[in-house]
Amino acid sequence: MPVPKSEFENLPPCDFYTPAELLEDDQMYTVYEIARLLQGLEPDADIDRETEDILLDWAIPWIMTNADDLVVAEPRDEDEPGYYGLKE
Repeated sequence: MPVPKSEFENLPPCDFYTPAELLEDDQMYTVYEIARLLQGLEPDADIDRETEDILLDWAIPWIMTNADDLVVAEPRDEDEPGYYGLKE
């Protein structure tokens, strides 16, 4: 059910980091690490699985929206996720 805006004290703009603001030029990141970075956490921050699932809901569309600015690396082995980095 919609809620009136007047019920909220603060309504900042819905701005997201650009890939260049979020990622280091010489590093590759998993979607899990990107999810943490988007929330201002360290890429290796210890978070519970439920929180990680919620953060992934933000990270996956961010990756898709910014795909033109990213490169992709296949997993190095079977049980590892893929990696994303800045396109040079």
